[in-house]
Amino acid sequence: MSYNTVVAMANSQSLQARVAACAAELGNTMPQSWAANNMLILVATAGSTLQTTWDSASTDPNANPDTGKRDDVVTDAMINSAVTSLKSKQAGTQGWA
Repeated sequence: MSYNTVVAMANSQSLQARVAACAAELGNTMPQSWAANNMLILVATAGSTLQTTWDSASTDPNANPDTGKRDDVVTDAMINSAVTSLKSKQAGTQGWA
């Protein structure tokens, strides 16, 4: 795991918007602020596979440079898994019922 990769992912506005959409779908009552406040934790704990795919995609000069928007790199299933995992740890707080 590279801290530079974690920071790049956590600061991706496109990825953050997708995380917020997932949180909303899973019932969070304040998904945008939840995503903004939890991106660093979410990305750091999401696992090495997610970070490895991000690193690989970031080096492709012919691909969309907005890696966070690319669902061929970070799939919706990956986001859902990471958000669901964090949701279970935060039950009853931060907008989760």
